[in-house]
Amino acid sequence: MPHQGTVLPRWELLLYLLASLGFHSYSFYEVYRVSREHEEELDQEFELETDALFGGLKKDATDFEWSFWMDWGKQRVAWLLLGHAAVSQMATLLARKHRPWILTAYGMWACWSVLGAPGVLTVLLHTVTTFCVAQFRSLFLSWLCSLLLLSTLRLQGVEDIKRRWYGTDSEYYLLQFTLTVRCLFYTSFSLEFCWQQLPTLRAPHSFPWMLAYVFYYPVFHNGPILNFPEFVKQMQQPELCSLKDSLCVLARALGRLLSWWALAELMVHLLYMHALSGSPLLRDVSCWALGGLALAQVLFFYVKYLVLFGVPALLMRLDGLHPPPLPRCVSTMFSFTGMWRYFDVGLHNFLIRYVYIPLGGSQRGLLGTLLSTAMTFAFVSYWHGGYNYLWCWAALNWLGVTAENGFRSLLNTACVRNGLARHLSPQARRRLHAALASCSTSMLILFNLVFLGGSQVGRTYWDRIFVQGWPWVTLSVLGFLYCYSHVGIAWAQTYTTD
Repeated sequence: MPHQGTVLPRWELLLYLLASLGFHSYSFYEVYRVSREHEEELDQEFELETDALFGGLKKDATDFEWSFWMDWGKQRVAWLLLGHAAVSQMATLLARKHRPWILTAYGMWACWSVLGAPGVLTVLLHTVTTFCVAQFRSLFLSWLCSLLLLSTLRLQGVEDIKRRWYGTDSEYYLLQFTLTVRCLFYTSFSLEFCWQQLPTLRAPHSFPWMLAYVFYYPVFHNGPILNFPEFVKQMQQPELCSLKDSLCVLARALGRLLSWWALAELMVHLLYMHALSGSPLLRDVSCWALGGLALAQVLFFYVKYLVLFGVPALLMRLDGLHPPPLPRCVSTMFSFTGMWRYFDVGLHNFLIRYVYIPLGGSQRGLLGTLLSTAMTFAFVSYWHGGYNYLWCWAALNWLGVTAENGFRSLLNTACVRNGLARHLSPQARRRLHAALASCSTSMLILFNLVFLGGSQVGRTYWDRIFVQGWPWVTLSVLGFLYCYSHVGIAWAQTYTTD
């Protein structure tokens, strides 16, 4: 692999950047063209929505997650988040010492206002159960408790009971999403409690602090994930700004959020990528349109989470907390490890701290590393719902990470490293890195399409690009991704310090 400081000629990097932008633009144009040509057909099949805000353009509302959170944001959640910001600022001015408990009370009230008494009691039941089990100070029992509580979210009998609590499916799904995310929070508290030695058990590892952590409203329904020690430390010693600085932070962040939201909405109005991916048309569109659909789906997923994580991240900063970094642009990702490390940083930190390292990680040899990585991906799949396509997605990502790490280890052996240094210049090694990364990136995009669209969608892309399209379509895709990889490597060299 090339040294991190290797720099290609400026003209060459500019060529790769322009080529990447050109590929993105033309492939998106092809998706736009196909969307317009088959608009009536897609409208009949998926009931596209008409939106007056965007000049009467029809909107592809088949991305359930985006439509779900936008609807809830308009109804109540956005107002409750604004209420949290107001209560937090007032508590800071008038009762800073008691701010954690004021925010806890507000979080419980906000939960009650959207999920009702049954929702609050369910979250409390899970929290109290986890806290009681944690008193045994057994990691095994704590994990068993968390997994059993998570499994109750998929039991048909329990689902039927929870559905009867609400008048709409939307309210039921909000409770499901909330309990799924809360699982990581009470699991974090439970495991941290078990790791504390009895003589040094500190006050933060108490039930009131657990409630403050679980009911912290900005991250209550959808994250991002902040581990318990980080939350307590930052809540006890917040880096609070003056009112003027807070208003500046708010103005800048709102400007970015509105830009990201507008971009996401523009994408679903101009590119019917989700409807096309669920339609038989996916097998018939041109290869340019097919590649554009793949890029559009993963880029929309990125922009979507800039909004969904950007809102709570803003409120956390106003509270004096440090949220996990927002996702890095997927067009600059060129490895499986980079994708997992930099897309959902909070989830990655949780998995490393509570799953991968306790299982031994890289400290137990090759087999130990493989097992720790496999169990980490197994937990991710189960936490997301445990459906068949998710197990497939997790297994494919495990294979991708394993192959990538194995290849990296091979290239870093003295024999291979010295041979490459002897026969290839630093610039040539950098180009070799991009060539290898293009193969990794192609699989990374393909596997994430399984997560976004299901196994059948992933199989369609595989057949059309790597089976039916061999050799010219396959080599063309790898050539395009070679340019993307150069851009991503340059971006990583510039902005990554670790």
